Amino acid sequence: MYSSRNETWLFEISSKRKLIDLNFKEIWRYRDLLFLFVKRDLVTVYKQTVLGPLWFFIQPLFTSVIFTLIFNKVASISTGVVPAFLFNLAGITAWNYFKVCLTGTSNTFRANAGIFGKVYFPRFIVPMSKAISNLVKFGIQLLIFIGFYLYYVYYQGVDLAPNVFIMLFPVYVLLIVIYGLGLGMIISTFTTKYRDISILLTFAIQLLMYVSAVPYPIGQLKAKVPEYSWMVDYNPLAQIIEGFRYTVFGTEDLYFSWNGFTAICVIGMVVFVFGLILFNQTEKTFIDTV
Repeated sequence: MYSSRNETWLFEISSKRKLIDLNFKEIWRYRDLLFLFVKRDLVTVYKQTVLGPLWFFIQPLFTSVIFTLIFNKVASISTGVVPAFLFNLAGITAWNYFKVCLTGTSNTFRANAGIFGKVYFPRFIVPMSKAISNLVKFGIQLLIFIGFYLYYVYYQGVDLAPNVFIMLFPVYVLLIVIYGLGLGMIISTFTTKYRDISILLTFAIQLLMYVSAVPYPIGQLKAKVPEYSWMVDYNPLAQIIEGFRYTVFGTEDLYFSWNGFTAICVIGMVVFVFGLILFNQTEKTFIDTV
């Protein structure tokens, strides 16, 4: 008679998880699924559109032009030696990556409830796929920025040159991912019960852009309206956007400090770990409430 008493299982799926559970070995085992999710995001976003991938180029360019007209021409906000259009393009490129990571992750449970209820795989693969697929879009927009950067330097004669802080550029990109995924996972846990948060997020992210120093330098805000400088002083996203610009422009009128950099790194890790804890706890029971 067959006995399974001594049978050894290759893999065991259990609802009992650690408080902080990020199993990279398991994620690597499902790398093919991760690749399929990334491919799906890249292919389906602009499927059945007339311009298709050209939207990767159009959106940041048009937004930069509008920001230049409104904030720099009409409102007379100075960007120092950096051309206003190039300054805005840098901020929008960084902000767009954060925004798509946040919005893509924040809807994880609701958008994937059908597949989550039928098939097991590491749920963190979905937020991870959003970060990777949007990294491709970020890379395309970064190439646009580099093209305009070279144009202003070599054809317009603008005195710009990255300094040694360009080595922090990958760190700032990683910080964008950490904050986007961390905040997105936190929000995703609440959207399973309170769908109003999805509507609120669309509205809030527009306001958040303006208090994150995307269309203006932090120094200009401190000089013109110092009573509101706390909005950027205590906003890690504003420090990231400003630091992102500082690494590529290297001008003295942009704000950077090692204390601020250390603070946003620590806060980012706290936000990510807290988001991961909530995400892991929610995945066990969300199917009953979504």
